[in-house]
Amino acid sequence: MILLDELDKRILQQLQLDATLTNHALAERVHASAPTCLRRVRRLMNEGVIARQVAILAPDKVGAGLTAIVEITLDQQATEKLIEFEQTVTTEAAVQQCYRVSPGPDFVLIIQVADMNAYHALAHRLFATQHNIRNVRSFFSVFRSKFETRISLS
Repeated sequence: MILLDELDKRILQQLQLDATLTNHALAERVHASAPTCLRRVRRLMNEGVIARQVAILAPDKVGAGLTAIVEITLDQQATEKLIEFEQTVTTEAAVQQCYRVSPGPDFVLIIQVADMNAYHALAHRLFATQHNIRNVRSFFSVFRSKFETRISLS
């Protein structure tokens, strides 16, 4: 874990809200000089605190309106079998998140696809053809009341 001082936290909070801020605008918002702010942001990036900067799209505006939360239980949980499954699902663009979890199912996936037909095709490709899958349990979002990418830094 990397120790963050108050300035680091203010910088990270602002960047989590809007990563497109210019260095000058960011410096003004966090009450620091532009050179100090730039140096801090570079250090936070180099140390891996800032993993990447991305644009977050509205799924319904780009034809990916169905969110599925999928629990997967494998027949065999040996390390190589877990890694093999992870490698299979992480190559699929529609799989946005993949978590190994405990207890309960072995994995929880967050999948974003166009519609139910697209989900069925993906499920067949990823789950029905795999020999080590014991159970697939899918939940479909009917309404998203909160979606947040920020991490609390308090």
